[in-house]
Amino acid sequence: MEDLFGANGQASAWADQAIALVMAYAPKVLLAIITLIIGLWLINRFVNVLDNRLGKKDPTLNKFLCGLISAILKILLLVSVASMVGIATTSFVAIIGAAGLAVGLALQGSLANFAGGVLILIFKPFKVGDVIDAQGFLGSVREISILYTIVDTFDNRRIVIPNGQLSNASLTNLSSYDTRRCDMTFGIGYSDDIDKAKAICKRLIEEDERAMKDPEPLVVVGGLGESSVDLTVRAWTKGADLWPFYWDMQERVKKAFDAEGISIPFPQRDVHMYKAD
Repeated sequence: MEDLFGANGQASAWADQAIALVMAYAPKVLLAIITLIIGLWLINRFVNVLDNRLGKKDPTLNKFLCGLISAILKILLLVSVASMVGIATTSFVAIIGAAGLAVGLALQGSLANFAGGVLILIFKPFKVGDVIDAQGFLGSVREISILYTIVDTFDNRRIVIPNGQLSNASLTNLSSYDTRRCDMTFGIGYSDDIDKAKAICKRLIEEDERAMKDPEPLVVVGGLGESSVDLTVRAWTKGADLWPFYWDMQERVKKAFDAEGISIPFPQRDVHMYKAD
């Protein structure tokens, strides 16, 4: 009987202790849960508003800054919720710091990409919508995120390039200027009239409205090849007209040379055969 009463007394003490713990921590836990839910809602709301505002002014900075602010605010929210429950924030911050150090050592490449993204946003070698040639890919920049830059190629492929590689390697921004110079080379035979061929090229450029008058187009003898006299033709156009102008000129020059009797030679070799005695 004494063992039974002793067990009942111990169970009653445990129950009282459990009730006391629940009464002490339940309000804190409930308040922490409510704070977490409301805090996450407010953070998402704030980030969405910031996304809409920045998206209109600076699409390049938009995604990067919104992602960074969201991550920082959520970390601060978790620290606040932990302090409300009763966890010492100093130890919690120390744990986060140690975990961050371990993760940083394990994810050095990602940290390099993060730093590369910051450099891209600061120095702005390109922005969303620019056409770039980088890492062997040519396309339009669709998005610059915290770690990666997304490029859509002209044959409808999506390329994801790490920011670390973009910030530490050379790239070509084809959208930096509104105008572009179209460089072309046309070969004519050594027996053809050079002045006549140059006049044809100038006339075709002047007839095309996409070619700019200033700077003035250039048609000169650029070199003497093994089987042709090479004419260097340069004309300035708007960036969007560069390739259509280039392709049209290739066809129009060929037809005009054919009509005027000017040959476009191809590589030839003279073979001399000697009869041995």
